[in-house]
Amino acid sequence: MIKVRAEVWPFLALGAALGGAVALAVRWGGTGWGRAAWIGAGAGAVVCAYMLYFFRDPDRLIPGNPAMIVAGADGRIAGITRVREDRFLREETVRISVFLSLFDVHVNRAPIAGTSTFLGYFPGRRFFTFREKSSTMNQHNAILLEGERTRCLVTQIVGPVCRRVAYFLDHDQGVRVRKGDRIGMMKFGSRLDMYFPKDDIEVVVKKGDVVRAGQTVVARLRQREGRP
Repeated sequence: MIKVRAEVWPFLALGAALGGAVALAVRWGGTGWGRAAWIGAGAGAVVCAYMLYFFRDPDRLIPGNPAMIVAGADGRIAGITRVREDRFLREETVRISVFLSLFDVHVNRAPIAGTSTFLGYFPGRRFFTFREKSSTMNQHNAILLEGERTRCLVTQIVGPVCRRVAYFLDHDQGVRVRKGDRIGMMKFGSRLDMYFPKDDIEVVVKKGDVVRAGQTVVARLRQREGRP
């Protein structure tokens, strides 16, 4: 049975309330109470079913090779870009961007093992997240993962539909995580960017590839000093 996030409960209540409102509206339109109740129940059931689907949180088989770096989100690779990241990493990086649709799993996972530190929520705009400028101008959470051999800056980016991004771990201090651990969630469609120091990794995906959080390998660590 697929797991569902506990955060779904308020949305299930909203779906039930919407069903009641539909029933009342249909009744006021002249339909009998019996038919109105069936229509309202159907509308509420559709909304609740989608919410259960959206908040699903399936287990994933995490690659054991420590040199493998996994996707932080389900979705499609929207871009692979070399950029200078000056706020936190302060160096030349490779940015791997994942675009999430309303039908993807929205739970985010750690791309690497290490210490995960919440850097804060940053206000901004709500451009569509398939646009390049959404990476730097949209509202987002920033999370820094520091591993033994590389670092990864993760940004959970808010789009025009997404209303909230959540970081599950302690906001006040760093937390040790394993590769593939659940670290947060983006609600109702968004974009997740992963920044890595460009000399540390080799990207193994391309734009347009479909990836799964915690499972799909998106890059591997470069060999250094005879280490695998």
